[in-house]
Amino acid sequence: MTDPQLLRRWRLALGRYAERALPSADLSGADMRTDRALDYLYAREMEKRGLRRGKSGGKGGSLDPTSLTPLGWLGELRDLFPQSVYETVQAHAIDNLGMSELLSDPSVLDALEPNRDLLKALIAFKGAANPAAREKIREVTRKVVKEILRQLRPRIEAALAGKPNRFRRSQLKAMKNFAWHETIRDNLKNWDRERGRIVADRLRFHGRSQRRLPWTIMLCVDQSGSMLSSTIYAAVMASILTALPSVEVKLVVFDTAIVDLSSEAHDAVEVLMSVQLGGGTNIGAAVEYCESLVTQPTRTIFVLISDFEEGAPVGRLLMAVRRMASARITMLGLGALSDDAAPVYDHRTAERLAGCGMEIAALTPDRFAEWIGARIA
Repeated sequence: MTDPQLLRRWRLALGRYAERALPSADLSGADMRTDRALDYLYAREMEKRGLRRGKSGGKGGSLDPTSLTPLGWLGELRDLFPQSVYETVQAHAIDNLGMSELLSDPSVLDALEPNRDLLKALIAFKGAANPAAREKIREVTRKVVKEILRQLRPRIEAALAGKPNRFRRSQLKAMKNFAWHETIRDNLKNWDRERGRIVADRLRFHGRSQRRLPWTIMLCVDQSGSMLSSTIYAAVMASILTALPSVEVKLVVFDTAIVDLSSEAHDAVEVLMSVQLGGGTNIGAAVEYCESLVTQPTRTIFVLISDFEEGAPVGRLLMAVRRMASARITMLGLGALSDDAAPVYDHRTAERLAGCGMEIAALTPDRFAEWIGARIA
């Protein structure tokens, strides 16, 4: 005998299109609401494959999803599912199934859960948004950026705090400042013969030297759609870097056009509202523009954040990178700057850039900060 609960779960997973195959899978009132909410979204994919929705013949009346509005549907999701499931289904609606009506109505935008997946969708959509929706997109962007900054800023500022100074003591108990030689020396009197170890009751930490000479950090960011996550984190990193002493930040975004956002680098929200995704890619022209901004080559770090899919002849790009390497500019090419550091990029072009003197990597924001900190310490 088939387990009724197993039939019920399969019926909910497969949707209304499984009603004929699973006629004995009775759904309760709550199940019917769940089925209706899921059908509102996932039946769209079935329609693309040529299946018609029609009316349900099951108990409880029609499950016609057109009786729901986007706002009402979001309310149903909140009532029916835990927060993690709600955010997952919301992301599917926006990223995978193209429910742009969720992003065009300010009242619906108010109901969406601000998170990084939503931010990516909003940044991609904002060019087509009406003025009211665009203001809501700015609000959501501000909330998500604030949360990213709250998580990243302490780690990044610690990574960029200057090199350890063994002649200075610090009360800041951070592992990177731990003075293990001094700690062992100061605790030798606490040697435990039975356990064969030192019991340290006085931990020592180094202070850190402050940088005096200025550095310029140039972030040259590819605006192509595949680099959206990296664009978001580049904007956040720029806003953090601008607050550091003795650091000047240049922020340039590009596709086939080049936009210098250095004056806005302190404000990640303004930067993200300014970027325009899509179009072709002329990396060489963008690198040449950044090269023209260099005034102190040996104290300049140039970071190219791109998938390295050059739309123009690659020779121009390679020549610019060779010139910058000859000038002793520190260069880094990032195929990804994101929380998962999972790049999708043109390996051939990346290898050629590496041969010209550019270091190539994919980094999380905190690892990126450590990389910069090691070079400007």
